[in-house]
Amino acid sequence: MYLSFTMEGKDVRSDKEWKEVLTREQYRALRKHGTERAFTGKYWNTKTPGTYVCAGCGAPLFESVVKYDSGTGWPSFSQPISDQAVETDSDRSLGMARIEAHCANCGGHLGHVFPDGPEPTGVRYCINSVSLELRSEEQE
Repeated sequence: MYLSFTMEGKDVRSDKEWKEVLTREQYRALRKHGTERAFTGKYWNTKTPGTYVCAGCGAPLFESVVKYDSGTGWPSFSQPISDQAVETDSDRSLGMARIEAHCANCGGHLGHVFPDGPEPTGVRYCINSVSLELRSEEQE
């Protein structure tokens, strides 16, 4: 993975370019707002220390120290690595009102944010494993 930037500091690639660098599952989640099934992603139960980065562009998103078992079957985090790492938007698809989380660098869909997380934030970032790559402490 690599970080790609434009003059504005964001990673903007064409749909064709994204299809060339992402797997089918990554493309479906990151670019088409798909969701993997609960308890099937590679990180839902991982406890390896490190940094979770965007599978699309490599931007750091979450530290493993804020990952917790929410019982939902998706990796859950209480906060992003910085205020600038993850952006949110309103998502009214599927007949519900939710908050979508996406990578601030490339705009890739990560998952959703819910108000039922642990203190001190009270927030749960419910993220697709396929939208992430884990850089273990040994790799950093």
